[in-house]
Amino acid sequence: MSIIEIKDLVKIYQLSDDVKVEALRSISLNIERGEYIAIMGASGSGKSTLMNVLGLLDTPTSGLYILDGIDCSSLNSDQKAEIRNSKIGFVFQGFNLLPRTSAIENVELPLFYKGGISAAKLKKKASEHLAMVGLAGRESHHPNKLSGGEQQRVAIARALINNPAIILADEPTGNLDTKRTNEVMELFTSLNRDLGITIIIVTHEPEVAGYTNRKVVFRDGLIIEDSKVPKRRAQGYKAK
Repeated sequence: MSIIEIKDLVKIYQLSDDVKVEALRSISLNIERGEYIAIMGASGSGKSTLMNVLGLLDTPTSGLYILDGIDCSSLNSDQKAEIRNSKIGFVFQGFNLLPRTSAIENVELPLFYKGGISAAKLKKKASEHLAMVGLAGRESHHPNKLSGGEQQRVAIARALINNPAIILADEPTGNLDTKRTNEVMELFTSLNRDLGITIIIVTHEPEVAGYTNRKVVFRDGLIIEDSKVPKRRAQGYKAK
C-alpha cells in the first residue's frame, strides 16, 4: 500500500519576469509503507525540492501529491501544518536542536507545542524515545555536552515522538565522521526493520545510500534511476 503517491508533479520557481527554473519536471513516484529509500542527485537536481514538497514545506506548481491517503496538492498553510505535525518527522544535517535546552526538552518540543498531554506523560514519552535511540541516562545533557552522533540521535528521537507516518532525513550524516555516520545509519536501519517506519533520506554519499533498500536518483528535475540497492556489505561505511 502506497504511503506516498506522486503523479506528474511540477515545481517551477519564477525568479523574474523572464527567468524561471523547472526544479521538478512532471515526475511520478510511489513509495510503499515501510520502505527505506535514498534520494540522490547533484546540487540543483531537484532532490531537495522534492523533499520540501514531501514535507509540506513547499507547494507544487501542479500535479498530485497524496500522503497517507490525504491529497496534499492544494492544502492551505494551516492544513499543511496540521498534517506535517502529525504525519512527518524531520531530521536535518545541522541537527536543529535548541542549544540551551536539554536533550529530553528538545525531544518533548513537538508534543509540547501540540498540547493535550500532561507534563509527566510528556517527560515519560520523551525519555522512552531517548532510550529507543540509545541515549538513556543522557536526558539532562545539553547539545554542547553531546557528540555530533548523539545530537543527531536526539533529533531522531524528536522526529519519532509524534509517531509519524514517515521520517524525512536531509543529509543526516553530513556533519558526522565515519564512526558516527555508521551509528546513525544503523539506527535508521533498525527503526525501519524493527518498527516498520517509512524512511526517506536525501544523501550525496553512495555509502550512506547503501544502507537503504531503494535508490531514486535525480538529474535536472527528472528521475533518471529508480532501483533496488544491493545488500550492504557487513563492514559498512568506509572513509574515502
